[in-house]
Amino acid sequence: MRTNKLITFILLAAVVCAQYACKKNSSEAPVITGIRASTPAPNDTALTKAGPGQVVIIQGANLASAKQIFFNGYPAPFNPALFANNAIIVAIPADMPFAKLNPDDLNKVKVITPDGEAEFSFPIVPFAATITAMSNENALPGDRVTIYGSNFFFVKKVIFPDGKEVTTNLTANDAGNQLQVTVPAGVTTGGPITIETSYGTATSVLLFNELTQGVLHNSDNASNFVWGCNVVTDASLFPGGHGAYNQMTFSNVNGNDWGWWNSGRSLHTSSVQWIPAANLNDPVANYALKFEISLKTSWSAGKLFIVKDGSWNYVALYSPWLNADGTTAAFTTNGWQTVTIPLTSFKGKDGSGNDGMGTSAASLKALTGNSGAGAIDIMFINNSATAISKFDMAIDNIRIVKTQ
Repeated sequence: MRTNKLITFILLAAVVCAQYACKKNSSEAPVITGIRASTPAPNDTALTKAGPGQVVIIQGANLASAKQIFFNGYPAPFNPALFANNAIIVAIPADMPFAKLNPDDLNKVKVITPDGEAEFSFPIVPFAATITAMSNENALPGDRVTIYGSNFFFVKKVIFPDGKEVTTNLTANDAGNQLQVTVPAGVTTGGPITIETSYGTATSVLLFNELTQGVLHNSDNASNFVWGCNVVTDASLFPGGHGAYNQMTFSNVNGNDWGWWNSGRSLHTSSVQWIPAANLNDPVANYALKFEISLKTSWSAGKLFIVKDGSWNYVALYSPWLNADGTTAAFTTNGWQTVTIPLTSFKGKDGSGNDGMGTSAASLKALTGNSGAGAIDIMFINNSATAISKFDMAIDNIRIVKTQ
């Protein structure tokens, strides 16, 4: 028994001594010789760059007594238990605010100990930028628009269709998920948007200024309007649009008024091609219904009910004043704004019989039929208890497009 206890004590002492040996301070200034991946082979090799959230190993000497670690001048939290004299395991901060970093500190790793500091040149770069949406996909030259996505850091230029580049007055927020840019003159065709940063480029799936591809109705070159709210050509009423548009305007609609056929509260087209026949086996999630709206009045009650061919088998609902958590906030626009409704939002009834609240269409054929064609019906219904004194909205460029 005593022999076993003695062996156990010796082993514990050896472990403690080994740990102390790893962590003891040599009283010499730290040195950084490289950065490598923390994961096992084949990834435990020297890195040439790293990004936010990545766990790395700082290699060198005299590192065990580190008191501060910086990446791009931004402090990193650490666990001293992961320090050794020749290595530090640490995560590059995932919340690194690239927009606020001092340019002089970029691409540098710094370790500070009581005996000095070491600095090592090493690229710490954001993930590749992505583009997910645009505030107005049919904005006019001179309009200020917002592009949504991620990692809009160190943006060098935005390229519009026809190769029109914008290199000035590019304003990104600190989170890097919004970028404001002024639409340049000379964009005559439709196409994707490209953002070029110091770390690469991102090209959108969305198409800017695309007035023909996938368009169901726009009151101009693709006018398929049959009946409903008026077609208006007066650009002064809703400035910033492309040609004619439909104006959905009405007054004094009581709560729980489902009379969408009254007072210009709906828009109906002839049969149009929703999805090309060759693409009807694509996933429903690959497509979205889009259109632009411009509001003169705030919107805080009622919804757009959108169906195909007058059938209520699948209904998409649009009520921008109603938040996902059930709270409400009056909605308005500052000029024209793009609305995106994924085709997965076309749903059947739920168990209580509520339209558009059940299960999504299982396939494009289930939603659009075997031909992929049909009329689109957009109806304003005040299914809330709140009366609406005045509503005035323009709608244009109704289209179905690929989103992925």
